[in-house]
Amino acid sequence: MIGLVVITGGAELLLRNATRIAAMLGIKPILIGLTVVSIGTSMPELAVGIKAVQEGRGPMAVGNIAGTNIINILFILGLSAALRPLKIHLQSIKLDVPVMIATSLALLLMAMDGKLQRWEGIVLLVAAVIYLVVLVRTSLHETSAVKKEFAGVYQRPVAGKTTYSKGLRSAFAVAFLLTGMALTIWGADLLVTGAVSIAQALGVSDAVIGLTIVAIGTSAPELATTIVATYKNDRDVAVGNLIGSSITNVLVILGLTCLAAQSI
Repeated sequence: MIGLVVITGGAELLLRNATRIAAMLGIKPILIGLTVVSIGTSMPELAVGIKAVQEGRGPMAVGNIAGTNIINILFILGLSAALRPLKIHLQSIKLDVPVMIATSLALLLMAMDGKLQRWEGIVLLVAAVIYLVVLVRTSLHETSAVKKEFAGVYQRPVAGKTTYSKGLRSAFAVAFLLTGMALTIWGADLLVTGAVSIAQALGVSDAVIGLTIVAIGTSAPELATTIVATYKNDRDVAVGNLIGSSITNVLVILGLTCLAAQSI
């Protein structure tokens, strides 16, 4: 579908320029990799979630988040490990894996009554802030080898640049970032509209379409980021981004989606 292409292209443009801007602002590469990239790769899920709840199709939004996380861990992480053995040195993984399991269980418990409400979205967002603070503190104690790996991916050289050229590069980065956002939102609109048509044609529920077709489309940024990092032998980057994105999907994306609707 056209929506899949547009949302994937928009998310890639958004992600690339978000990392550029973060680097220009002097944010440490490891923090860019563990936070900015994880949030950036989840932007399609947010755009789809907001669009879905606006059209009264909350189950599609929740199904998309659940389906994306399943694809992240079972397919993308599995594919990455199949391409190259994943020897992990990232200390933050000791935090991320338990948090990912806990967020998945929390989502299951919250959904047992058949709906998610705004107060539950607030709980998820508060948990996201706490997780982010702990993650930042943990990342500062990573080994030099891990920090060097992230620096090799996300650090931007700035030496020799004039003030004018730096300003021009910043302006272009912001312009491309906004373009990426616009494309992601437009792609989400096309994707949700197409998914609804497919659901109606096949006679299946919105949740099933969200778990399958929509989730495959919104997983594209995570797939691209992880495969590239794996081929470059940046295994900590690959796994850190993937698990971080899965946590972000539940705490941040679902939290914001719940706030956008009275209930899902």
